[in-house]
Amino acid sequence: MHIELTEMLRCPEAHREEMLVLSTGEVKHRMVRSGLVGCPVCHKEYPIARGIVNFRRSKERVAKESSGPRPAYAPPSPLPSADAAKLQALLELSGPGGYVVLVGAAVRQAPRLSSMMEGIHFVGINPPADMEEQFFLTVMETTEKVPLRTAVARGVVVGADLATSPWLVEAHRVLLRGRRFVVENEEPELPIGLLKLAAEQGLWVGEKR
Repeated sequence: MHIELTEMLRCPEAHREEMLVLSTGEVKHRMVRSGLVGCPVCHKEYPIARGIVNFRRSKERVAKESSGPRPAYAPPSPLPSADAAKLQALLELSGPGGYVVLVGAAVRQAPRLSSMMEGIHFVGINPPADMEEQFFLTVMETTEKVPLRTAVARGVVVGADLATSPWLVEAHRVLLRGRRFVVENEEPELPIGLLKLAAEQGLWVGEKR
């Protein structure tokens, strides 16, 4: 986890947003490889291991670990990695800085997007099993909510595997007003507050009002 992302985090429990507290173990090149983040409101703690922040509840973490690694299969993305330039154009970002949130299978786009969008850090939520933390990518595991504060992301892309109402609502929440919202589904069940710009070739593109 990129250490500067700490101030953007929020506890996934249902209470007011409050800045989380970071306790670091191993830190390498400003990436926290091990440690804890704690919530000052409900006092829950979430571990960081191998750079991955795990916001699942304790019982869910135990069940997941006992069930073995995540399955490698994910529904095929309508936007292959070789066409990440199209996704870059759809996000319409100019200049470095800030965060782009990628959800589910869309996290696979992070390496190529990073090479074209220098200075932007990517946050991968529930990525495919083979995706790991990189200097340009923070990886998080969570169950119900994107563990980021409201209106902090310069862009969001929701993968086909998680293009369902709860995740779309959360992606909308963390997006800044006036920024692009991309879904790997031409007819997603979207929250209110989005202006549709286009829907073609397996993608829905809009803007947060």
